[in-house]
Amino acid sequence: MLIVKISAKVPAIIVFGDSSVDAGNNNYIPTIARSNFAPYGRDFNGGKPTGRFSNGRVPTDFISEAFGLRPFVPAYLDPTYNISDFAVGVTFASAGTGYDNATSDVLGVIPFWKELDYYKDYQKKLRTYFGDQKANEIIADALYIMSIGTNDFLENYYTLPRRQLQYNVDEYQDFLIGIARNFIVNLHGLGARKISLGGLPPMGCMPLERVENAASSNDCVEKYNTVAMNFNDKLSHLVMSLNKELPGIQLVLSNPYYIFLQIVKKPSLYGFEVSGVACCATGMFEMGYACARYNPLTCTDASKYVFWDAFHPSEKANYIISDHVVKTALRKFL
Repeated sequence: MLIVKISAKVPAIIVFGDSSVDAGNNNYIPTIARSNFAPYGRDFNGGKPTGRFSNGRVPTDFISEAFGLRPFVPAYLDPTYNISDFAVGVTFASAGTGYDNATSDVLGVIPFWKELDYYKDYQKKLRTYFGDQKANEIIADALYIMSIGTNDFLENYYTLPRRQLQYNVDEYQDFLIGIARNFIVNLHGLGARKISLGGLPPMGCMPLERVENAASSNDCVEKYNTVAMNFNDKLSHLVMSLNKELPGIQLVLSNPYYIFLQIVKKPSLYGFEVSGVACCATGMFEMGYACARYNPLTCTDASKYVFWDAFHPSEKANYIISDHVVKTALRKFL
C-alpha cells in the first residue's frame, strides 16, 4: 500500500489538527481520548498501537511518503524521537481537539492554540540544531497540513448546549472560520508558506451518527453532511482571501468530502465490502477505550471496511483519501 515516491521539493511535513492526524500526542497528556492499545495499530508496522486512531497509518503518514519522506510522521510529544527526527516531519495534532477552545475542553486535550505554541518551541529546537539558515530553509519549504473541525460540530456544537445558545450553526461556522484565519496568519508570520487547509469529511456518514438515523434505515445524516459542505465552502473562500492577502503564501484547500462520500456510497468500487458499520466491536458506536481488544465482534480484515471505529476511517480508506488529496490539492507542491 505505497504511494509512488516523487523526488522531494518539500523537506518536511508539519501537521496540526485532531485525531485524523494525531500520531500519539494524547498518550502523553491526561485524557481518555487515546488509542495506544490493541486493537488499534494492529496493521501498523510491527502491529504497534501508537496512538493513531486507525488500524494502521493515518493520512499524513501516506502524504509524507508520497513526498519522498518517511512513511510516517511522529508525534511531537513522543520522547523516543528528537529534533533530528522531527526535522523531516512532525505532528502536533491532538485527538478530540477543534478550532474552538471549548471543544478541546470536552475531553481535556491539547487546544489548537497550544499546537502553535509547540510549533514555536519546535522552531527554536530546529535553529539550535541546524543553525538559522538551514532552519529557515526547512521552515519556508516545509508543507504544513491542517486537519481539524469535525469535533467542533459533533463533540461540541451538536452535543453541548453552550455554543447553540450563543450561535446558530451558520454563525458558529463563521466563528470557527475566524479562528482558522488567525491561525494561518500567525503560521505565515512564523515563516510558513506552503499550507494545506483540510476540509470536513461527510460527518453524517460516520457510523456513530448513522446509528441515530434508525428512522431512515441508518443512512447518512444529511443535516451533518450539509453543515460539512457549507463549512467547506467557507474554507474555500478563506483560502482565496488569504492567498491575496498574505505575501508569498501558497494556501490550498484539501477537501476530502466528495471522495470520502463516494467511498461510503459505492464501497465496492474501491474494494470495500462494508461502509455502514465499522470494523471494531459492533461497529456502531465504539471508539477509543470502547474499542476493546478482545471483543469477539471485531472484524478480522479491516481492509474490507471503510471505517475502523465508529468515527475514524480504516488504513485503506485513509490511503485512498490521501492519494486523492496528493494528486489534486497537493500536486502543486510535488
